[in-house]
Amino acid sequence: MPATTRRVSRIKISATKQMPMIAAKVGGCVSLGQGVPSFSPPPHVLAAVCQALTEDPAVHRYSLQPGDSRLRAAIAGQLRRERGLTVDPETEVAVFAGGMEALLCAMLAVVEEGDEVILPSPCYPSHVEQVLLAGGRPVFVPLDPATFALDPADLARAVGPRTKAIIVTSPSNPTGCLLSESALRAVADLALAHDLFIVSDETYDVLVYDDPVPSRLTSLPTLADIRDRLILVFSCSKRYALTGWRVGYAVAPAKLLHDMLKVHDCATICAPAPAQVAALAALTGPQEPFAAFVSELRARRDLTCERLDRLVDFFTYVRPQGAFYVMARYRFSSEPSHDLAVRLIKEAQVITIPGGAFGPGGEGALRLSFGGSREELTEAFDRIERWLKG
Repeated sequence: MPATTRRVSRIKISATKQMPMIAAKVGGCVSLGQGVPSFSPPPHVLAAVCQALTEDPAVHRYSLQPGDSRLRAAIAGQLRRERGLTVDPETEVAVFAGGMEALLCAMLAVVEEGDEVILPSPCYPSHVEQVLLAGGRPVFVPLDPATFALDPADLARAVGPRTKAIIVTSPSNPTGCLLSESALRAVADLALAHDLFIVSDETYDVLVYDDPVPSRLTSLPTLADIRDRLILVFSCSKRYALTGWRVGYAVAPAKLLHDMLKVHDCATICAPAPAQVAALAALTGPQEPFAAFVSELRARRDLTCERLDRLVDFFTYVRPQGAFYVMARYRFSSEPSHDLAVRLIKEAQVITIPGGAFGPGGEGALRLSFGGSREELTEAFDRIERWLKG
């Protein structure tokens, strides 16, 4: 058999996918693992898709390659209302088969072989794999282990002659923490000083529980200066409970977005047309159901923290401000996080994700998702508590 490529040998399947596969062989597990909110899309979204499937023949065909023009206009309108950001829906907005595809298209468009990409760590594992697949080298900047804050001085020291881009996520997967305004200013200033791209993963943009107006790259006074190097990637998966529909979108300068669309054309041609109908209904229809999602996730965050507080002898953690994850550092074992996560599956029948999968800053911790129902969270923590104290 001929050899596969070196680029594929560089990457691996994420632990967020591996742990459920191990659990499937064990059976009877409850999950604090993969980041999937338990909600279903609200009725008005499903009704729009059902109507399109029966009444609109175009929904069974390819859409325009950059996405349905109505959806791109709705995206531009939302950005203007929510962030005061004016973009051209024809040239600066494109729809992809999930935020993941948009991120990969961005990496393949901007990263050359040997380029370095800075990632605050702990970071989302797929960001690392996408950099590697593009031929780049991830450069990890450790976050403060006590607060998961990003030190601008550490960020500046990570920039070298081969640095090409900085990836940021706020709220963060896996920590649930927000980047401070000073950290975001440092990102913008470094990008301008060293001619770097900024890729901002906005997957969890509105899933914020304590700060109604979190600091964002799009709110910085320097925004006008960084617009020519800023790639914003959004997902409909978490905000709109459309994880299985695979629809996301990117906002970038016209020339850069054009290059990303070349990769998109090679990969998927267009995002699924029915998924774009669902996204359009979600963006333009009643927003109250989605506000209720945030409220419920806040309650689940609080429940998770209460249960971890009961296990203070076993775990420490930083209270998450957004997303639906918490990084729980364990005190009761010195074993690698992967081994501990596997043991939890086999011995307690609870799925967690090893912190080491999120870069060097995550080792010694387990990432717990509170996207599941309160009943699932309670059962998972009951099992962990019995396992630890039994």
